[in-house]
Amino acid sequence: MWIKVHLMCGVKTNIVTSVEISDGYANDHNYFKPLLETTAGNGCKLAEVSADKAYLSGENFLTTLRHGAIPYIPFKSNSKAGQSTYGAKSTVWDRMFHFYNQHREEFLTHYHKRSNVETTFHMIKAKFGQRLRSKTMTAQINEALCKVLCHNLCVVIQSVHELGIEVAFGSEAA
Repeated sequence: MWIKVHLMCGVKTNIVTSVEISDGYANDHNYFKPLLETTAGNGCKLAEVSADKAYLSGENFLTTLRHGAIPYIPFKSNSKAGQSTYGAKSTVWDRMFHFYNQHREEFLTHYHKRSNVETTFHMIKAKFGQRLRSKTMTAQINEALCKVLCHNLCVVIQSVHELGIEVAFGSEAA
C-alpha cells in the first residue's frame, strides 16, 4: 500500500495552495474540485488552472470557470465535441475542445505552466527525500503533509528575499 499526494501550487513561487492525500490507486479526477475550491477559498486569485488529462471532465471545466479561471486541461485522443451532454458542462466542453483543436499552440503555451507542479514535487523530494519512513498509513499521511508544510515555509522565506516581499508579523497577546 502506498499514498499519493495531490496538490495545487502557484506558478511564480511554487507555494502549495492546497493538498489532498489518497491511497495510491485512487482516481485523480475526484481530487480536482476539492483542490480548486480550497485554493480559491484561501484567497488565491485564480486566472488559469492547468491540469493533466486525468482531470478531464466537463464538471472540472465548469468548476474552474465558476472560480473565475480558464481551465487548460488537454483532451484525450478519443475526445469529441458534443461528448458531454449535461447542459452548461457540454457548452464549456465544446468550447474548450474547439479552442484546443483550433489554437493548439496557444493552448499548450498555457497548459505547460502545469510543469510547475512537477517542479514543486521535485523541490519537495530533493529537499526532504522522496521516501516516507513512517510505518502506519496515518503516520505516512502526516509525514507527507509535514513535507509540504516545510516546503511552503522554505518557499515563503525564499520569496521574501528574492521577490522583495515585506512581511509584517503581527504581535498578539499571549
